Amino acid sequence: MLCGLDQQMEKKEDGGLYFMDRIWISLIGDVRTIIMDGAHATRYSIHPRADKMYHDLRDMYWWQGMKRDIATHVSKCLTCSKVKAEHQRPSDMEANAGLVSVDIPTPENYKADDPQQPFSRVVPISPSRLIKYRVVIILRLIILGFYLQYRYTYPVNDAYALWLISVICESCFALSWLLDQLPKWSPVERETYLDRLALRYDKDGVPSQLPHIDVFVTTADPSREPPLVTANTVLSILAVDYPVDKVTCYVSDDGYAMQIFESLSETAEFAKKWVPFCKKYSIEPRAPEFYFTQKIDYLNDNIDLSFIKECREMKREYEELKVRINALVAKAQKVSEEGRTMQDGTPRPGNHPKDHPGMIKMFLGHDGGLDTDGNELPRLVYVSREKRPGFDHHKKAGAMNALIRASAVLTNGAYILNVDCDHYFNNSKALKEAMCFMLDPAYDKNICYVQFPQRFYDVDLHDRYANHNMVFFDIIMKGVDGIQGPFYVGTGCCFNRQALYGYDPAVAGDDVERLLLMSQQSFRKRFGQCPLLLVGATVTETTNTTTLLKEAINVISCDYEDETEWGEEIGWMYGSVTEDVLTGFRMHVRGWISIYCMPSRPAFLGCAPVNLSDRLGQAHRWAHGSVDCLLSRHCPIWYGLYNGKLKFLERIGYINNAAYPFTSIALLAYCVLPAICLLTGKFITPEITDVYGMWFLIFFISILATVILELQWSDISVLDWWRSEQFWVIGGTSAQLFAAIQGLFKLFTKTDVNFNVTSKNDDQNLNSSELYVLKWTWLLVPPTIISFINIVGIVFGVSTAIIYGYESWGPLFGKLLFAIWIIAHLYPFLKGLLGRENGIPTSVILWSVVLAMLFALLWIRVDPFKIDNWLEVNIGSIVRKIYDKLSAKLLDFDF
Repeated sequence: MLCGLDQQMEKKEDGGLYFMDRIWISLIGDVRTIIMDGAHATRYSIHPRADKMYHDLRDMYWWQGMKRDIATHVSKCLTCSKVKAEHQRPSDMEANAGLVSVDIPTPENYKADDPQQPFSRVVPISPSRLIKYRVVIILRLIILGFYLQYRYTYPVNDAYALWLISVICESCFALSWLLDQLPKWSPVERETYLDRLALRYDKDGVPSQLPHIDVFVTTADPSREPPLVTANTVLSILAVDYPVDKVTCYVSDDGYAMQIFESLSETAEFAKKWVPFCKKYSIEPRAPEFYFTQKIDYLNDNIDLSFIKECREMKREYEELKVRINALVAKAQKVSEEGRTMQDGTPRPGNHPKDHPGMIKMFLGHDGGLDTDGNELPRLVYVSREKRPGFDHHKKAGAMNALIRASAVLTNGAYILNVDCDHYFNNSKALKEAMCFMLDPAYDKNICYVQFPQRFYDVDLHDRYANHNMVFFDIIMKGVDGIQGPFYVGTGCCFNRQALYGYDPAVAGDDVERLLLMSQQSFRKRFGQCPLLLVGATVTETTNTTTLLKEAINVISCDYEDETEWGEEIGWMYGSVTEDVLTGFRMHVRGWISIYCMPSRPAFLGCAPVNLSDRLGQAHRWAHGSVDCLLSRHCPIWYGLYNGKLKFLERIGYINNAAYPFTSIALLAYCVLPAICLLTGKFITPEITDVYGMWFLIFFISILATVILELQWSDISVLDWWRSEQFWVIGGTSAQLFAAIQGLFKLFTKTDVNFNVTSKNDDQNLNSSELYVLKWTWLLVPPTIISFINIVGIVFGVSTAIIYGYESWGPLFGKLLFAIWIIAHLYPFLKGLLGRENGIPTSVILWSVVLAMLFALLWIRVDPFKIDNWLEVNIGSIVRKIYDKLSAKLLDFDF
């Protein structure tokens, strides 16, 4: 019985019945069995599990009960029963079908001491999708070649300048697309086995064998990064699902703010109640601000009454904590002539954020750091490195290196995880997720870091400014993960400490002890004066804490790095605004690999820029860092070529990541062309001929096919992709453009740029009015000009067509589509600009009008169309000669 599904059947020209574009397989005969045998047990198959086999077949075939039949078929396979029983548990489909054909071992039956048992596995993209995706990429590349060949050989004689600019821009876009596409050739996904990790390293009733992890939290400006945000991040770390004696939380206060120090003291006291509550009821997330804002159904019969009582009491305690922290913030804004004093009445050493001694304070740990149930808590350490006038402190990179040295002296965790102060642990098992890769024997300790994707909690419903950046985190990062590993994005990343010390993967393992025997002179030249940086120490009840703290304060002094390799070969790299990408690049050049970990529950959730000005400022900082990297000695085009440890496609990915801001120059010119075409009556092609229309249509279809297949294997929505495309144009005509110009200016003038911290909100609930808050910035001017002249061009073109009648609409059609394409991409920018309560900022209007008028006057004065003949005679002849020679050589080439 088809139960009405026969109404959706369609008989096509080949005589077959199709159900929703899938071939319907009849029960008559043995066709279904033949299909399942071909997909499971032929020479070229690998005996896939029922889940994978169903996903491979469902794109082409359909019959009623298909999933159940496949599960039954797989369960009867003798090869799978004999071989896979040793390594796999039953799939969800087989379990749901109630099929128990063999005794498949569960994680409890695994041998805990088996060193070959993997803790993770690669989940390849479905071959049916990936093959189609690669075929379309190759076809698109061929079509692009023919399209550009047509554009090169058919210039516009009466608008040669417009044609030449458009061809140059399209060539730049083609190169940019190629650099962006190649690293996405082999995307992968991964999954972890937390049960195997626990069985091997964290058995109940036995001391945990999991390695020690130092978690770094960085904050620089309490006015932009509220202490309450930092407190929530710290609480989520202290309550993480990991052995308490194996975790230490270090908070770097690079602004030397008293409110941060005092709020950590309050946070430590609240943690004594919050941590046992989280672990008792296994709640998620473990940041109180975000847990209590969830809607909890207290009337649910499954909820324990004791939980309701404790939850309400804990919420009341947290509200009191918020009041105390906010009071500390208000108090810190008032500074007396005698300087600031601590809560205990002692004077605070130093009162200036750029001139103060180093300070370290241990709040939790073995020194009375027990929770209300008498259990030990993870250590919490406050660190503020020394700052003095006349020293280059290297911003965030310098703060991170100071944390590396201080943590090496105090705890010396084998692994380091860093998060920004606004990125709280949304998944309490995030550390174990990272350890599944770091401790996996399949990787032989060659992993330098495990990167988690950035996810945000305060983005507006429509993600107007593409804060989620799904194309980067769910497509590009999966692509490079299939090569040598994802890029380091600055937060949510777990490092191997030996990789940060500048060792190669072959040296960082068994040969570290040999390197520890290096001469004292070599050690000082590389690491500095402290001998504990490599061997470290563990703070225990018998440890002389005072001695260790004294040594730790020494390694965070502002002159410790003098004449050492910190920032050059060790730790976070100096010399770039985006020190994160450069640091990861150096590790990959040494031969390390990295891993992209995407658990089903996001590991971290952070705060994104809310309004357009902050979002453009963030994009400008990222783009400026990329330009810095491209124009530095670490340029990915040639850096590390001599050792050959960086894979070719991984290098292409880094080149694209460094060079993308320069595409903005071509993008700016291309966005201005539609308005010029509409105002002058010219166009960038000779005429809309059948040949051009055919190539343009084929090229457009290839682009559309690539996007559709990309969305299929990445599982991102069309809206997310479109938002990323829109912000590519918005950011390309503003933030990236200024970054490219600023990078070139810095190259020739040696003038550095100031680092601006992105504002964070201390409230999870987003006020929609904040979306339209605009602050004056030059970044707003170019998109405003482009929007203005394109709208004027559309109005002028339509008015002209109305006046001259029906025949003028044909030539106008292509120009209108061109201009509308630009306006559609700039729509979020216009909405953010026009949605402001007080209207568009006057300064933005004035500068936009002035620059637009200057452009118009320059156009009239120069009149580019007068130089078309000169361009055609000189430039055109040279281009044609080069093209003719290349064509002749290709024709003469013997394949």
